[in-house]
Amino acid sequence: MDIPATRALGRYGEQLACRYLSDAGFGILDRNWRCARGEIDIVAREDADLVVCEVKTRSGAQFGAPFEAVTRQKLRRLRRLAMLWLDALPPVERSGLSVLTIRIDVVSIVKRGTDTARITHLRGVQ
Repeated sequence: MDIPATRALGRYGEQLACRYLSDAGFGILDRNWRCARGEIDIVAREDADLVVCEVKTRSGAQFGAPFEAVTRQKLRRLRRLAMLWLDALPPVERSGLSVLTIRIDVVSIVKRGTDTARITHLRGVQ
């Protein structure tokens, strides 16, 4: 798969993940947030949890499930990025965001050709 096709698949997966999370009752706070240290695909809220969501989309499972690409190193980076995201909020927004916990979720999407996408949502990945 060439790079533009890979990017298009990734954008499709992130849009699908946002719709899935919204339909499940999550509030989407931010998408594709970037800083010098990395990127968060989706920042959402579920009840009192701030949810940093990594989205992995593949066109097949020949190399394993997409969520298997989320390494311990990536999880550590996402935890640091969550704190940087909170620090970057204007004080007014930060004071209005009462968060009890920060959680890392992974939304794994497999989309083969014209088949319906298969979504797997892993909550609280350690």
